[in-house]
Amino acid sequence: MMRLQCHGVMGAIGNTPLIRIESLSQETGCEIYGKAEFLNPGGSVKDRIALQIVKEAIDEGRLVPGALITEGTAGSTGVSLAMVAAAYGCKCFISMPDDAAVEKVQLLQALGAEVQRVRPVSISHPDHHVNVARRRAAEEHLNGRKALFADQFENPANYRAHMVTGEEIWSQTQGRVEAFVSGSGTGGTLAGVSKCLKAHNPTVKVYLVDPPGSGLYNKVTRGVMYTSEEAEGKRLRNPFDTITEGIGINRITHNFEHAYIDGAFKGSDREAVEMAQYLLRNDGLFVGSSAAMNCVGAVKVARALKAIHPEAQSAAFKASDDKFRPVIVTILCDGGSRHLSKFHNMDYLATCGLVPIEKGKDLGFIGA
Repeated sequence: MMRLQCHGVMGAIGNTPLIRIESLSQETGCEIYGKAEFLNPGGSVKDRIALQIVKEAIDEGRLVPGALITEGTAGSTGVSLAMVAAAYGCKCFISMPDDAAVEKVQLLQALGAEVQRVRPVSISHPDHHVNVARRRAAEEHLNGRKALFADQFENPANYRAHMVTGEEIWSQTQGRVEAFVSGSGTGGTLAGVSKCLKAHNPTVKVYLVDPPGSGLYNKVTRGVMYTSEEAEGKRLRNPFDTITEGIGINRITHNFEHAYIDGAFKGSDREAVEMAQYLLRNDGLFVGSSAAMNCVGAVKVARALKAIHPEAQSAAFKASDDKFRPVIVTILCDGGSRHLSKFHNMDYLATCGLVPIEKGKDLGFIGA
């Protein structure tokens, strides 16, 4: 139902459209939908958790107007927190890796947040951006001032926010959703959505798509977090050697522990870059790196479902009434405008050997 009015900008968060991705649906024989989280007022899926974290803290008396909210983030959560903080009369401090897209820094500063950029290091290092944010909140407390470390990775308000996302998906698909797939950073989206969907129907399948450098694929499929290369100290330029931002991690968060995951797929940088251009070329969808990776995952899930629905391989099935076709849902986390300096910058992609080369509607660029 269309919302004609809402109370403040916070009332506009959530209830995002579920978009049928026409090209992917036609090419795979499945109904592939993307939850258009880039249409939230702060421009990303992170609006949901920012609002939930702040509301719970206010309700519990841990946050008051004028207090400082701190967080360590690659960008989108910071933008959402800065917006929510302003709406509630609070200040915002964001620490972030210095290799994050510069437009995210500029947007944070425009929203009034104090931004500290730090070099990418292990979470065990005191100068990891999450630890910097935690330390800043502790300093405020020591000086007798209220402060909230949002702690998106470990705060259960994160996955609780996404149980609402799951309810929306269930309602928008009229209970027909057969599979959900998403990347994972904090783990909140996978946890909240999987809890909700499986409560409605335990047969709904939930899948992870994992970028290069992340250990979650190994954890889900083998029970071991680290690859042999990482165990030997062979990481390359970053803890996560990938062009995607906001997904991929090498530890199990409290939120991820709550996820019900049936399987996992690997996604490559090449697949994500090509998918972003594919969606723009064929659907007019301009998405960010994690959303592109999620759509890569959706195609891989669709191919896997063909083993369950062999009729989906026929041309007749592709053209049949969509009510008989498997329904797959993923998250379109944010739009491409936050990725202009890197993921959607051809000069930058050239330095990574990732200039897109595919044309047309063929999905052959997506591997197994």
